[in-house]
Amino acid sequence: MPPFFFKSQLQAHFHLLDPLDSSEPYHSFLTRHAPSVLALLCVGNTPVSSETLSLLPSLKLVVGSSAGLDHIDLHECRRRGIAVTDAGQAFSEDVADFAVGLLIDVFIRMSAGDRYVRSGSWVTKGTYRLGGKSSVGQLRPSLPPLAVPTSTPIRPSIKPPLDFCRKLSPFAVEKCSKLSGKRNGIVGLGRIGSEVAKRLVAFGCSIAYCSRKEKPLVPYAYYSTVNDLAKNSDGLILCFSLTKETHHMIDSGVMEALGKEGVVINIGRGALIDEKELVKSLVQGRIGGASLDVYEDEPSVPQELFAMENVVLARDSNSGTQTLLRPLFRDNATVRN
Repeated sequence: MPPFFFKSQLQAHFHLLDPLDSSEPYHSFLTRHAPSVLALLCVGNTPVSSETLSLLPSLKLVVGSSAGLDHIDLHECRRRGIAVTDAGQAFSEDVADFAVGLLIDVFIRMSAGDRYVRSGSWVTKGTYRLGGKSSVGQLRPSLPPLAVPTSTPIRPSIKPPLDFCRKLSPFAVEKCSKLSGKRNGIVGLGRIGSEVAKRLVAFGCSIAYCSRKEKPLVPYAYYSTVNDLAKNSDGLILCFSLTKETHHMIDSGVMEALGKEGVVINIGRGALIDEKELVKSLVQGRIGGASLDVYEDEPSVPQELFAMENVVLARDSNSGTQTLLRPLFRDNATVRN
C-alpha cells in the first residue's frame, strides 16, 4: 500500500483496502476482499508472488513503484493477462544523482573521513586527508613542527618516508583518489544508466558501457561483455535489472578484471553481485572498493564490510520520498503486459 500521505488523494478516486488498517491476518484479509480487488499497489520491493496473485481472481493491474520488477511474478501476470507498471522515469534522475554520490564517496572517502572526525581521531591521530591522490608528499599531520638542527640541510623536494608518515598519522595515507578523469563503465545504459553517464561527463570522466545491444546514437564506447568493460574501467556502475540471466553477473572474474584500483557501485539489485566473492575480493585487495545501495540478503549485510574504510554502505535512500512518489502515482507509470 502507498504511504499514508497518499491515502487521502487516492481515496478521492478509489476504494482503498489496506491490510495494515486491519487486525485481520494478511492472508485472511486478501481472501475476504478478493472478489472486489481490481488493482494492487506495490510500494518498494514487496514481493508479489504467484501465491498472492492466486488470492485475487479479479485482479487486472499491479502498480509497481520501482524501476525493477524482479519482485513481481511477471510470468504469472502475463499468463493471466494482468497489466504491470513500473516507475518509468520517476526515479531516474534521483537514482543517478545518488549513484554519482556513491562513486564520489568511495573514491574520495568522504564517509570514512566523517567517521574519523566524529570518533575524535583527528585530535589523537592527525589529519585524515580527503580527496586528491594519495601522495605522502601532500600529507599535513596535525602535529607540532619538527625541530631540525641548523646544521642539517633542508631539502623540501624530498618526500618523507612512508613509514615515517604512518607514525605521524596512520590514517593520513589512506588511499584516496578523485572522480574527474576517471574511466567509468556503466552496465545497463537504460533510463538510469543514461542519466548517470550525463552527470559523469560533467566531471570530465570518460564513459563506456555494456548493454544487451549497442546503442548507435550514444557517443560512448561499447563493450559486448562485462569483463571487457571492467578491464577498461576505474569504476563499474551497475544499472541493470535482476533476472535469471543477470543473477551474480558480477562474479570473481569480473572483479579480477576490474583490478586492485577499481571500484564497483551497485544501485540495481543485491544479487547482481556474487556477494561472497565481493567480500573475498575486498579482503584480499583484489579490487579497490565498493559502494552498495542494495544487498543480496536484505536486510542482512556481510559483517566483514562494516570495518572496511574503502566500502560505502547505504540503503535505498535514493527513492521513496514523498516528493518522488507523488509524480510516480500521478502520471509516471508505464504499463507493461
